[in-house]
Amino acid sequence: MFDSPHSVSAAHVVVALPGTGSDADFARRAFEPACSARRLGVVAVEPDPTAVVASYRAALDAAAAAGPIVVAGISLGAAVAIEWAAEHPDRTVGVVAALPGWTGPDTTACPAALSASATAAQLRTDGLDAVVERMRASSPRWLADALTRSWRSQWPNLPAALEEAADYKWPGTERLGTIEVPVAVVTAVDDPVHPFAIAEEWAALIPRSTIHRITLAELGADPAILGHTGFVALARG
Repeated sequence: MFDSPHSVSAAHVVVALPGTGSDADFARRAFEPACSARRLGVVAVEPDPTAVVASYRAALDAAAAAGPIVVAGISLGAAVAIEWAAEHPDRTVGVVAALPGWTGPDTTACPAALSASATAAQLRTDGLDAVVERMRASSPRWLADALTRSWRSQWPNLPAALEEAADYKWPGTERLGTIEVPVAVVTAVDDPVHPFAIAEEWAALIPRSTIHRITLAELGADPAILGHTGFVALARG
């Protein structure tokens, strides 16, 4: 067992978990600059598209075996980060939960789950190239480029990865209320897939939490804003 950590400096590494369909490259760009500024190492996790959540949890377990960690997650990665931190408060310094998508196991109206499910169905019907082409036509350039890279790297197992994300049960109000470590919630106020109201709800429910607001334009201009704002907010926790 580890002593209970009290500051980010107590962590020996930051573990960064990407969102649904994303990859280690984006997670690294989101969090490595803030880690480097604090002389912290970062492990950006490459998801196994055949077992996304299990691969995240295995990476967290492996990193925490050497000492307490900060967990930084985006979207689905934020949900896994919260669940793992709730189960391992003695091994967790804090959590940066970026772009949370939902609260609770009933995801029938969750925009992120609906998007993942619909994209998986399109991929199985139309194939990767056609879906990538449509995605690029309807997405900002920065997001289109990031998803084109990650989707191609996860093909042909991408539909299974998206279906796993669509079926994932997000942490509920009771779980969020039990988090013992500081949590920085970072939300894009104009993101329809990760509603601002959900981030506000998480921040209200998590005892030692702060919330920081950004925009999608700011995220697209520099993904490192997630890490920079998240670590500033985490320090206030």
